[in-house]
Amino acid sequence: MLLKEVCVENFTNIPAALARGANRVELCDNLTVGGTTVSTGVMEETMHYCSEKSIPVMAIIRPRGGNFVFHDTELKIMRTDLIEAKKLGVDGVVLGCLTSDNWIDEDAMEELLEIAAGLQITFHMAFDAIPEAKQFAAIDWLVEHSVQRILTHGGTSEEPIETHLPHLKKLVDYAGKRIIILPGGGIHSENAEFIATELGVNEVHGTKIVGTF
Repeated sequence: MLLKEVCVENFTNIPAALARGANRVELCDNLTVGGTTVSTGVMEETMHYCSEKSIPVMAIIRPRGGNFVFHDTELKIMRTDLIEAKKLGVDGVVLGCLTSDNWIDEDAMEELLEIAAGLQITFHMAFDAIPEAKQFAAIDWLVEHSVQRILTHGGTSEEPIETHLPHLKKLVDYAGKRIIILPGGGIHSENAEFIATELGVNEVHGTKIVGTF
């Protein structure tokens, strides 16, 4: 069965998304800037609703839109948000930190991963800002640090995901069974099965993955 992770901005659309067949939720605010951390109230209500239906919830931990280079104060905010998310019982978190030269911020990630111990971890589309030539080494680093999956569009967000299928397939093949490549960005109810088949993946991600509400 194809796992459909729906990305939702608040609690409002979650009941409809689950009724339409979404079987995992990524919870994030401000989707116009790529998603930021939701309020603890939204997170708590989402957990109550989804846990009753055995639907996993992944919460994004991101203090702002823009790039993925975070300074010390922003990292402090992320640590606090991560601790709160863990207290509320989320199944996993979605995060990613880069250096100014677009490599994984290893120190920041190791600190956050230590706090997140016991949760599923998705490294989000910060991955797409890493130069393609370094993405395979990035996969190795994330595998070594027990990250479960990588959310990626496979290239620039301005282009349809279908354009990036050849590169995505390289990432999927390289990752093998070591880490899940989760394609997202422009995947919807009408092309999800096709993309999953083309890439040989069992999970897909999108705001319209089970249609529009």
